[in-house]
Amino acid sequence: MKAFDYVIKDEIGIHARPAGLLVKEAKKFESTITLKANGKSAAATKLMAIMSMGVKSGQTVTVEAEGADEEAASAGMQAFFEENL
Repeated sequence: MKAFDYVIKDEIGIHARPAGLLVKEAKKFESTITLKANGKSAAATKLMAIMSMGVKSGQTVTVEAEGADEEAASAGMQAFFEENL
């Protein structure tokens, strides 16, 4: 399993537009990708689960990738977070 922490810089947090893009990015990988924040966790491929986490600006999200392409999935998701959130 590969994991990294990321502090959300988007002033609105993880809202509908970036959450939709995040789901699309996560579906590119074979690995299971999970987001953890505020004591909650959600599959990165489930839009409503991500939205229900209520992640705000300044909060830390842990992203975990586990599976056949976890190295690529972790690197891809980290790049996505840095560019979009």
